[in-house]
Amino acid sequence: MRETFLPFAKPSLSEEAISEVVDSLRSGWLTTGPKLKKFEAMLREYHKVQYALCLSSATAGLQLALMALELKPGDEVITTPMTFAATLNVIEIVGATVKLVDVDRGTYNIDINNIEAAITDKTRVIMPVHFAGLPVDLDPIYSLAQKYNLTVIEDAAHSIGAEYKGRKIGSFGDIQVFSFHPNKNMTTGEGGCVVTRDNDVAKHISLTRFHGMDREAWNRFGKEGSAHYQIVYPGYKYNMMDLQAALGLHQLPFLDVFIEKRTKLVKRYYRKLAGFDPLILPKQPQYVHKHAWHLFAPTLNSDVAKISRDEFMSKLKQMNIGCSVHYEAVHLYPYYANKYGFKKGDFPNAEAIGENVVSLPLFPDMTEREQDDVLEALYTIFN
Repeated sequence: MRETFLPFAKPSLSEEAISEVVDSLRSGWLTTGPKLKKFEAMLREYHKVQYALCLSSATAGLQLALMALELKPGDEVITTPMTFAATLNVIEIVGATVKLVDVDRGTYNIDINNIEAAITDKTRVIMPVHFAGLPVDLDPIYSLAQKYNLTVIEDAAHSIGAEYKGRKIGSFGDIQVFSFHPNKNMTTGEGGCVVTRDNDVAKHISLTRFHGMDREAWNRFGKEGSAHYQIVYPGYKYNMMDLQAALGLHQLPFLDVFIEKRTKLVKRYYRKLAGFDPLILPKQPQYVHKHAWHLFAPTLNSDVAKISRDEFMSKLKQMNIGCSVHYEAVHLYPYYANKYGFKKGDFPNAEAIGENVVSLPLFPDMTEREQDDVLEALYTIFN
């Protein structure tokens, strides 16, 4: 058994990134400023996109993207029950109605074959989630969006750096929202980003992310800036700080390297766990050009394992192996069950995943020796 605890996730921070943060501290400019503008420019270049707008979180990005579409009460947003609660929460916050479609059992992504049946005359948005960094099959979704005049907001919190049919997620389509939480493939501590090609959406988010002011602090407090501003829309305090962007400046250039390291470890997991009946490994569709591998999240084969998911996780932690749950099916949480009448059995695939999924350790600096410790723990538990 390991002597020290192995976390299931850990950010990779270079000395250059740390020095960049220190430089921000010494400069006296901590909040939104020139480093954020540089970081946004790098994100635009990386995705070959016209607009990249950083915010305090991906949740803020999803909320403001929905607000930019001016949804009305009763307007429906189609999404998945197999996601973090934020995906549904923002729909509720903007006053729209949640419409759920079950997921594919093998990929954990929304089942594209059942989306059209969920579309009504009140549907305005389809919000697919690229679970664990695996792109959803987007061509059929955008075909439906065109057919029914809908907007697609991709919850891409897990998938910066992923590619669909040779194109980066974020380089095409309507709106994509990324997360830079410490557990994600790259981090700014906390934070997120909306990328889009839509000028109206970008303008709306640019205003609402900082109080609805027509100029941000770095444009007002500099030598050439004017202290005067106008409030042109009631906005929020969702801006990203230079302190955060300082990390991003040194994370984005290494994102593809981080994903390569994650992919190498995942391939080794698949080799070592081939034929290991207590775990069911996620499926990888042929259309995916590049999986971002934010998570490696198999499900427990309860018929074979003979223990519950929670018992399994407890045993892993006793052996100093970190793990987590991504995610329990959101429709069974009290708020959504009470409001919409959702119940067990409504979305059986999401429920089966939610009851049995376990995220195992995966991060760029993880060594093969550390991965062997995980594998040894698995073999020991199910011996």
